Amino acid sequence: MMVPSDAELEALARRLGEQLRSHGETLVLAESCTGGWIAKVVTDLPGSSTWFDRGFVTYSNRAKIRQLGVDPGLIDAFGAVSEQTVTAMAIGALNHSDARLAVAVSGIAGPGGGTPDKPVGTLWLAWARPGRDVQVRHHCLAGDREAIRRQGVALALTGAIHCF
Repeated sequence: MMVPSDAELEALARRLGEQLRSHGETLVLAESCTGGWIAKVVTDLPGSSTWFDRGFVTYSNRAKIRQLGVDPGLIDAFGAVSEQTVTAMAIGALNHSDARLAVAVSGIAGPGGGTPDKPVGTLWLAWARPGRDVQVRHHCLAGDREAIRRQGVALALTGAIHCF
């Protein structure tokens, strides 16, 4: 994946906002490795308050457990960067908001923190909507910390756009 520019991220957020607005729905975010970057891109748009409910920056495991209700057993068994945890983050974000679309992201942006099983660049994303199966995607991204995080923002927004 090419590393997206600020203008490309803004265009994705604008497109998502248009879809949410046209459906009368709102967005909630559960961010870990992106550290609130998705929320920043979204709230940079004038009028986003009509379709953006809130964001949870749950960087630590404790925050995932306390703010989103992620079962600590999931984190112990599978790790914070896993399909199971990111799914629970998305569901928790829906359950702790009035939004109709939740986006969750957890990953290893580096430069340290990677393991042979989960190298730097490992990213899990989830999109949840009430009454539907949670969509989950795994990516192995390349680049430095900023490039990995920037790609994560783009993937999160793109996946949300495809939820409609």
